[in-house]
Parts: sequence; C-alpha cells; structure tokens
Amino acid sequence: MVQPPKVNGMEMIVNFKNLYLEAFRNCRPNYLVMFLKAYSVFSAAMILMAVYVLVYRAVTGFEF
Repeated sequence: MVQPPKVNGMEMIVNFKNLYLEAFRNCRPNYLVMFLKAYSVFSAAMILMAVYVLVYRAVTGFEF
C-alpha cells in the first residue's frame, strides 16, 4: 500500500489558499464571484462556531 506524503501545517494552509485562488480565477460574472467568496467565508465561520460550541460543551461537562 502506498502512503501519502506527509504535509506539515504551513504547506497545507498554502495548498488551501492556492485551491481557493484557483477556483475563482476565471469565474465570471463578478457579482457571482463576490457572492461565492462571501458564502465560503460564512460557511467556514459557521463550521468553526459549531466546532467551538461542541468543544465548549464537552469541556464544561455538558451531558449529551
């Protein structure tokens, strides 16, 4: 079985940045690009908030 190459944290962030920039490079019309960028930021914020709430509840002893 072939093992994938190990990637450190900084390389992973750079790869995500490159994927993000490449996804919107030749996308037209411009209002759609702005909407998709705002939606991607909103989605990331919602996911981070959900992870924060889950961790906070687990650390403070909330019974699931």
